[in-house]
Amino acid sequence: MAEEQWCSIPSEDVFSLFNSHPDGLSREEAEKRLSRDGYNEVESKKEHGPVYRFLRQFASPLIYLLLIAAAITFFLDLYVDTIVILFVVLANAVIGFIQEGKARHALESLSKLLVPEARVLRGGMSIVLSSRELVVGDIVLLEAGDRVPADLRLFYTKNLRADESILTGESVPVEKSTAAIATGCASFGDQKNISFAGTLISQGQGRGIVVATGNGTQIGRISEFIRESKEISTPLLRKMAQMSVVLSVVIVVVAALTFAIGLLRGLETIEIFMASVSLAVAAIPEGLPAVITISMAIGVNRMASRNTIIRTVPAVETLGSATVICTDKTGTLTKNQMTVTQVYAAGKLYEVTGAGYDPEGEFLLNGARVDPIADRALTETLKAGVLCNDASFRGEDNIDGDPTEGALLISGLKAGKFYLPRVDIVPFEPEERYMATLHENGDGSKIIYVKGSPEKILQLCVSQFDGERTGPLDIRGVTQTSEQMASDALRVLGMAYRQVPAEMDRIEPEDIKDLVFVGLQGMMDPPRDGVTEAVRQCKTAGIRVIMITGDHLSTAYAIATKIGIETEGGLSGKDLEVMPDEQLRQRLRSVSVFARTSPEDKLRIVKLLKEMGEVVAVTGDGINDAPALKTADIGISMGITGTEVAKEASNVVLADDNFSSIVAAVEEGRDVYSKIQKILLWTLPTNGGQGLSIVVAVLMGLTLPLVPLQVLWLNTVTAVGLGVPITMEPKERGILRRPPRPPKEPILTALIKRRIVFVSLLIVAGAYFNFFRKLEDGGDLDAARTVALNTIMFFQIFFLFNSKSLYDYVYRDLFSNKFMLLGIAIVLFLQLLITYEPTMNSVFSTAPILPADWLDILLVSSTVFFLIEFEKYLQKRGYLH
Repeated sequence: MAEEQWCSIPSEDVFSLFNSHPDGLSREEAEKRLSRDGYNEVESKKEHGPVYRFLRQFASPLIYLLLIAAAITFFLDLYVDTIVILFVVLANAVIGFIQEGKARHALESLSKLLVPEARVLRGGMSIVLSSRELVVGDIVLLEAGDRVPADLRLFYTKNLRADESILTGESVPVEKSTAAIATGCASFGDQKNISFAGTLISQGQGRGIVVATGNGTQIGRISEFIRESKEISTPLLRKMAQMSVVLSVVIVVVAALTFAIGLLRGLETIEIFMASVSLAVAAIPEGLPAVITISMAIGVNRMASRNTIIRTVPAVETLGSATVICTDKTGTLTKNQMTVTQVYAAGKLYEVTGAGYDPEGEFLLNGARVDPIADRALTETLKAGVLCNDASFRGEDNIDGDPTEGALLISGLKAGKFYLPRVDIVPFEPEERYMATLHENGDGSKIIYVKGSPEKILQLCVSQFDGERTGPLDIRGVTQTSEQMASDALRVLGMAYRQVPAEMDRIEPEDIKDLVFVGLQGMMDPPRDGVTEAVRQCKTAGIRVIMITGDHLSTAYAIATKIGIETEGGLSGKDLEVMPDEQLRQRLRSVSVFARTSPEDKLRIVKLLKEMGEVVAVTGDGINDAPALKTADIGISMGITGTEVAKEASNVVLADDNFSSIVAAVEEGRDVYSKIQKILLWTLPTNGGQGLSIVVAVLMGLTLPLVPLQVLWLNTVTAVGLGVPITMEPKERGILRRPPRPPKEPILTALIKRRIVFVSLLIVAGAYFNFFRKLEDGGDLDAARTVALNTIMFFQIFFLFNSKSLYDYVYRDLFSNKFMLLGIAIVLFLQLLITYEPTMNSVFSTAPILPADWLDILLVSSTVFFLIEFEKYLQKRGYLH
């Protein structure tokens, strides 16, 4: 049976179903069940070995072409080029290999959450045994500090609270009880009578019967989701794979046709073979994978400086393509620190400034600052919150104890220090809904301070303190104020006191009566600084923010409204449970707040969003988030509060747990994608021009303007000297004001394709023009090829400036990239070397050229710069699309 059913079954019936007893199973019965059901541990998925995973990185059409190019260059004794190409292939394989295995690591982290030992009743005796040996029907004893070893149906609790943040993401400990829940216990937060494996007991004592072990626990179910989750390819990787296939097919077909046409024209077999080799070498962008990898690596470093740690390199770009961010609330959008924001005393509602566990803040009444000590009713309300409290302030924004009590302590410290010696205590009990402490006043008298739910406190009160004297209790006014504060997503607690005789040294529950009501304190987990602006930036950037949380719907909706998340209402886990996929798809178009959700709910939402064509980023910190993190296009875990399971399942880790850092990372991701498009825009036309010049020569029976070795030289020198500096290009202005590119948009847009064709033809025309001009002027073949070689090189340099922006004019930013200027200087030096150095002349079949040749080269090659800028002008005027 599923855990959702155990919470609705009375504990005595659970004992019957498992044929167990509150004194535990016998040793023989436990051994029998262990043999039948197996050990209480999460199974790991069998993974392929490291050799297989490494070899799998070579399964790419572009890699196949690079390997063929390496073989050809080796066959031609061009060993340096062979080494360069193989280095590129190997570097990409190593990067891909490192990216593998996230699920395996996540499952290992899950296994560590199952504690090594547990205290169990067997045959009425308390024993400690390995948690691996737990079986269904066992009775487990719990106390503060224990990590729960299996999923338990509780049948006894004494002030029991559990920290379930690894499952729910919510920081406030959950009060546990034993009563069966009649309906609606689908989410973790609603299952008050279940203790889940891996959660931590923060207070009290309890006993529970094991209802699920190993893979049957919630942790086990989550591990199953992780095992079933497929490795997700990023949008860029998918588009690069598609482009690689197309590019590979085109190159192979054109090279084969060139060879066939050459044979039909009666050319020598070895000559046409060399021409086909030249074509393949010219067209294959050997440096493209390396330059793209460098671009991503630079993005990784820039993101790290903005508190975003990238675990998988392609995640850099994917963040930039996100159209939806599904975010947790607690700790990501909010500070994960409860803060008192309103105090009600003597009929006045005070606003409290400051956030988190920083004792700096002011008290405002109708917007004006007031001295809290001057109002005795306010002072007594704050004092009650401080004294009836077990939390302690450690300084530097740190609290020991319950977050709710921490918030009350800090609100009191904002007014001053309150201290009275504590004499006795009535601890908080979920059934009673209050806590009381007995204190000694400075004059020797005694006073009881009580805090609890407003309804309970009002039941215990007979009068109300108005700041000067005790008067009638305004039940209606207090109740209305409490309800108004609660509607603002505040957690509200009531405060009261009672003067007692000096000789009283102990208090019992029956002493908590005839109280004097003093006030209310309302607290919330406030939004982080800057998160509202970050949500606004997402909206400007065309990115939708969806909140998926384990908190209550009213709280989630109030926070969403406060920080600017646009939504038409909200949905709870109960709503999702009965809603078919088609209806949920429709609601997902307008609803952006989902509360009291389970891991299955979050995973389902992510899957449906992806089916709707969205590029989905998901944030999370608990193990309940791991399946969705792994299934999303981009998983983002929290570096501070995140569990190891969440981190291992994610692509990105936020070092500061701040949603604002995601927006900064989106900006960097868009910049990376923009640079990759610029790299493609520059690389493919220049390689295409080189390859097309070979095709034209074969088709028209002309002399080859370049030999294979010259083509390899050109590709190698330009890929490093000109291609890499593109990755250092400054970020374009207004990159976050653009909408996300459509998920189905190809990486080679219509504009890029148009420029590839236009620039390729322009390079071919210019190279042949100067090639034949040199021959007509009496130059030998080597000199003419040297002119053609330098013409193509300068075409690439001038087009490099055009490629600084796909859409905008580049006149203002011609010299903004110092690395580009340095790269051009190095390439020019190398070109002079290959043109005039005798040894290089003999190796590369080049020859010195005249100064007049350089003028022709510059005049012809510079045409590309002016024509492309004119094309941008036509595009801005709407003549081109």
